Amino acid sequence: MAKQKVCLAYSGGLDTSCILRYLLDEGYEVVCFMADVGQEEDFQAAKEKALKIGASQCYIEDLKKEFIEELCYPAIACNAIYEVCGGSVLANVYLLGTSLARPVIARAQIAVAQKEGCFAVSHGCTGKGNDQVRFELAFYALQPSIKVLAPWREPVFYERFKGRNDLLDYAAEKGIPVSSTKGKPWSMDENLAHCSYEAGILEDPNTTPPEDMWKLTADPTKAPDKPEDFTVHFEKGLPVKLEYDNGKTATDSVDLFLTANAIARKHGVGRIDIVENRFIGLKSRGCYETPGYTMLRAAHIDLEGLVMDREVRALRDQFVTFNYAKLLYNGLYFSPEREFLEDSIVSSQKSVNGAVRCRAFKGMFSVLGRWSDTEKLYDASESSMDEIGDFAPSDTTGFISVNAIRLKKFGKKMEEEGRSLVKKSA
Repeated sequence: MAKQKVCLAYSGGLDTSCILRYLLDEGYEVVCFMADVGQEEDFQAAKEKALKIGASQCYIEDLKKEFIEELCYPAIACNAIYEVCGGSVLANVYLLGTSLARPVIARAQIAVAQKEGCFAVSHGCTGKGNDQVRFELAFYALQPSIKVLAPWREPVFYERFKGRNDLLDYAAEKGIPVSSTKGKPWSMDENLAHCSYEAGILEDPNTTPPEDMWKLTADPTKAPDKPEDFTVHFEKGLPVKLEYDNGKTATDSVDLFLTANAIARKHGVGRIDIVENRFIGLKSRGCYETPGYTMLRAAHIDLEGLVMDREVRALRDQFVTFNYAKLLYNGLYFSPEREFLEDSIVSSQKSVNGAVRCRAFKGMFSVLGRWSDTEKLYDASESSMDEIGDFAPSDTTGFISVNAIRLKKFGKKMEEEGRSLVKKSA
C-alpha cells in the first residue's frame, strides 16, 4: 500500500529538519517545499540535506517578485503598521515583515501539494505563535479539503520535544546537521523585507540583544561617517524608481528593493526591539531588522503629505491602514475583506505621484525634499508668507467666525455654571 504523501514547508533549519525526520518515522512520504522570498540561504545545500534526511522531493520556488509586488508594495501604499508605539515613522513599530511573506508561501506550498497529490500539508510553526494561524487559514482558503499536520500542537510531539534543546539532542541522535546551537538558541525568520529574532535569551524582555545576533544591518554607531543620499520615485503610491550613487538607477521591483536594502543595511537603518500582542492572546518579545522597507515606507508617508487630500488620507489612515495591517498580522489575507481593502488602497493612491529625496546616516532615515510634477494640491504662492497669491487673508475672518460659534456657546455655558475656562491667578 502506498504511503500517504505530505508536503512539508521546509527551511533547512532545526525545527523543520527534525519534523521531516519525525514525519518519515511516522510512515509518511514527505515532499519538501522551500520558498525563496529573498532570505540569504544556501537553497541547494538545504535541498540536499532534505533529500539526505529522506524527503522524496524538494521543491524550491522563487517568490521574490510576487512577494514584493503583491504584498510589500500594497502594504507600503497604505503605510501598514502593527501596534504603533511612537510618534515617529521610525519609532518602535512592527512593519509586518514576517506576516507579509506568509500568503505567497502558503499559496505556493498548496500548488506543490496539488501537483504532487498530497493529502496533507505540514509546517514547523509552534503552538504558541502567530504563524500557525496565518499558514493554516491560508491553506483552508486555498484548498478547503486539505488536511494539516501541525506537530507542535500534537501532545506526543511537544511532550517529547519541550524546546530547542530537546530538538538539538534529537538532531544529534539522528545525525541531522543544524546551525542552531545551545549557545545561540534564538530562532530567526528572514525574507527580502526583514529578519526577525525571538525565543531563547530574548524571551526575557529586559535582556539586551547581543550585537552578534543582528544579521542584516550594521551597528549604527559603527556605520559610515558619511551619509548616503538617494531619491525614490512613486507612481500611484508604488515605488517605481530609485536613483542612487551619483546616477545609478533601479526600476525592477526586486532590484529596487535590494538596492534600498543595501543602502539601509550599510547605514544601520531599520532595527527595532518590541513586545507585541500575538493574535492568540500572548505577549511576545521580538527583534526585527527591516532595512529597505523602512525607508521606502517612510518616503511614501512623506510624499503623501505633499500630494494627498487630507480627508482621503484621514479616512484611509483610520480605516484602511489599521484594518489592512490587522488582517495581515492575523493571517486573513485570503478573505473578502482583504480584497475590499486593497481596492480602497488603489483608489486612495491615485494622486500619490512624485519623488522624495532621502538620506541614510547612522541608523537614521531623513527626508531632504520632495516634489511632484503632476499633483497641484501644494501651491507655494498660496502658502507663502511673503506674497498674497490667490489666497485672500481677509477670507480667514469668516472661517474663524464660523468655527467659533459653538466654542463661544461652550464658554458661555461654563461661565453660567461658575466653571470659567480662565485659570484664576492666586
